[in-house]
Amino acid sequence: MSFQLLKTDTETNARLGVVTTAHGEITTPIFMPVGTQGTVKTLTPQNLNDAGAEIILGNTYHLYLRPSREVLENAGGLHPFMQWDKPILTDSGGFQVFSLKELTKMYSYGVEFRSHIDGSKHLFTPESVVDIQRSIGSDIMMVLDECPPNPSSYEYVKKSIALTTSWAKKSREHFQNTAGYYGFNQLQFGIGQGSTYPTLRKESIAQLCEIGFDGYAIGGLAVGETTAQMYEILDAVLEDYPQDKPRYLMGVGTPANILRAIQKGVDMFDCVMPTRNARNGTLFTTTGKINIRNLKYRMNLDPIDVGLGDTYSNNFSLSYLRHLFISGETLGLHLATLQNISFYMWLVRTVKEKIRNGTFRQWSNNFIETYYPEKNV
Repeated sequence: MSFQLLKTDTETNARLGVVTTAHGEITTPIFMPVGTQGTVKTLTPQNLNDAGAEIILGNTYHLYLRPSREVLENAGGLHPFMQWDKPILTDSGGFQVFSLKELTKMYSYGVEFRSHIDGSKHLFTPESVVDIQRSIGSDIMMVLDECPPNPSSYEYVKKSIALTTSWAKKSREHFQNTAGYYGFNQLQFGIGQGSTYPTLRKESIAQLCEIGFDGYAIGGLAVGETTAQMYEILDAVLEDYPQDKPRYLMGVGTPANILRAIQKGVDMFDCVMPTRNARNGTLFTTTGKINIRNLKYRMNLDPIDVGLGDTYSNNFSLSYLRHLFISGETLGLHLATLQNISFYMWLVRTVKEKIRNGTFRQWSNNFIETYYPEKNV
């Protein structure tokens, strides 16, 4: 893999970079729309291209259960199966498995779980998760890790990172001793854990750096800790993450979270927020969040978001989109999702522009203050 660090902001730790993968370049900072089951809900690959998406995220747990390794291998991997020719990152599925506590049993060699679909029994090991991601054909695969619940005791988290490191070693060894199925090279990222304990976070990333990965993630945040705690952890540990590798903050987040984390030196993000909120009628626009069901939009014929310019969702008015939601029409879900993904893509494009011209700190602080006037974020 090639990661080229192009520029570091002089007033913050924000970074411009390029990650080169088998399916193209990813310019960072970047937001990855979540396509858990091989689709970003309600959107086509062309919609994602038009919105400016450079990479999407899939999930190993869900793709393993459905459609299955056999179906994916028969199709030649997830790229041709879903007709997406740009990069794909796959989470290991560890978070999904561990979130199903009543359906799982954990061992030193892996985790046994029952499918949430039909109750069938399965086993994930560090090695099998690599193999599944070989079948998927993702450009970037994540290692199997344990994500401690919040809150967790210091003693529990210390044991947890020992397990995560052990699994990371096995994952890396298996990755290096196997090859991809579809004729292109895949990349592998390690995941730093440690809950809200900075010393354990530092231990975790130091151990992962000794193993050596193509990139490194900050895992186990956005799982119940306060925003202030998340920022404190980032301040404490990002200096320990390699300068010459991409840094991925998993599962984050709001526009403010993303901008603050970019200021601290994070490169990559994913979150279900834009798609999930869209299905609930909450839109992210360049002037703030809106609830499209609100009566005040009933007669408003303005485009959905004039700040995004000529995007497909702006072919329709706020009044029409409200009508679709009130009427229960599925086109409303499509347009709202397209709006939110387009906004997130606009946000990271603008960030890159501001870092290039040296105005990122002022612009991002002003944006956050304007976007969230009611609270300090």
